[in-house]
Amino acid sequence: MKIYQNSNEPIYKQIASQLREQILSGKLKGGDPLPSIRGLAQDLKISVITTMKAYEELSAEGLVTASKGKGYFVNAQDPKMLAEQHMRQLESHLSDAIRSAKIAGLTADDTCETLRALWNIDG
Repeated sequence: MKIYQNSNEPIYKQIASQLREQILSGKLKGGDPLPSIRGLAQDLKISVITTMKAYEELSAEGLVTASKGKGYFVNAQDPKMLAEQHMRQLESHLSDAIRSAKIAGLTADDTCETLRALWNIDG
């Protein structure tokens, strides 16, 4: 896991984002344990509170569940819920792209053409 101290994104959000990606991509599966809060905090040289905040965010999203005395575990993912999570991520990224396009003075057509070009390159 990589944490960027210079990022505008808070550290707990960086952690949550990377774990969310691993869960949504299937790299972490239902029943898999997350690293211990203390262990991850030590590895990343951050506070336990920061790690806990990231885990609580994932728990609030329904991606993980805390088991008293055992830690956090990935919830089994419903395919419909996974699709919804992916759609939310897509909408968030596209919203960021649209803001950037507007700042750059691009039109919707310009932006769509860029999306089409990137779509064809990646796949």
